[in-house]
Amino acid sequence: MPISAVDSISPAFQHTKQQLLQPFRAGQWARLALVGLLAGELSSGGGCNSNFQIPTRSGAGTQHLLSRLSLPNANPALYAGMIVLLLFAGLVLWLLLIYVNSVFRFILFDSVVAKHCEIRRSWVSRQGPGGRYFIWQILLMMVMVMGLTILVGIPAAIGFALGWLKAPSQHVVPLILGGIVLFFALLVFFVVVLTVFVLTKDFVIPQMALEDLSAMESWRRLWPMLKAEKGGYAGYLGMKIVMALGAAVVIGIVATLVIFIMLIPAGGFGAIAVLAGKAAGLKWDVYTITLAIVVGSILLAVIIYAVSLVSVPAVVFFPAYSLYFFAARYPALDAILHPAPPATLPAAPEIPPEPPPFPANA
Repeated sequence: MPISAVDSISPAFQHTKQQLLQPFRAGQWARLALVGLLAGELSSGGGCNSNFQIPTRSGAGTQHLLSRLSLPNANPALYAGMIVLLLFAGLVLWLLLIYVNSVFRFILFDSVVAKHCEIRRSWVSRQGPGGRYFIWQILLMMVMVMGLTILVGIPAAIGFALGWLKAPSQHVVPLILGGIVLFFALLVFFVVVLTVFVLTKDFVIPQMALEDLSAMESWRRLWPMLKAEKGGYAGYLGMKIVMALGAAVVIGIVATLVIFIMLIPAGGFGAIAVLAGKAAGLKWDVYTITLAIVVGSILLAVIIYAVSLVSVPAVVFFPAYSLYFFAARYPALDAILHPAPPATLPAAPEIPPEPPPFPANA
């Protein structure tokens, strides 16, 4: 019988404990941190978001800094070409990251199901479903962009056609009412998109991984399950939101402590480097700024990976939670999580020993 969202917590917790602590393997922990980071599980499970604000100086100080930069004078067309090239490189990098994320989603599935993380082997074997999931993600993003364009563009066009945007002070009431309606429409839209994303990640990926299906075919199979058990899946989403918020608070506190511990020596080395550069007569130019960006990027990457190391329990628990909930409704997954015991041959009947022969003179 299908188990409830609450009943799925205990087996997921036991699964996480067995995979991470029985026994503890530092290499597995490190690989799972990388897999969770590239699979995007930190943002959907127990990840934390931090906003860092860099203190800015006055406008005069900024102009003074810009005036000291030794930037070469070049043709504006050259700068325009560089901007176009950077935009194209950014698009290619974005598509590459989405593809890597798509394949690593299946690597995370394999790692949690098998309780063992092998990135190279799963990367080679999951190119097919990863590519199909990549196409699905691109299509979903296109639908999201089109939906936002329609939701925002149509009200903006109506307001412009009626003259509300030309003289907003004369149309305060319709603008406020329209803004309220637009807000709730956008809220519903984002909730629907997020729900589709979560259901795809949790319940479509297992079908694609085990039966080599496309995302659309997996959704065709999932849709009747959702309609037949609306309450069960709604309870699953609600429970996951509650647990994700709790995990985000705990991991956020631990991650903040780790970040501060890492920034203390990093700040010390940075101050020493700046003082040494000034003593050597260095100034801010293209080369020193590039060096600072490279060093800062490396430090940021190290901090992000440290946060992912802290988040490994959530990286394993939340996929395991979805798998145990879905396994009770998907026999192919249940057969893997709960394999049948090996069949034992019936014991051979015991043959009684032959009686000793009678003596000849008996």
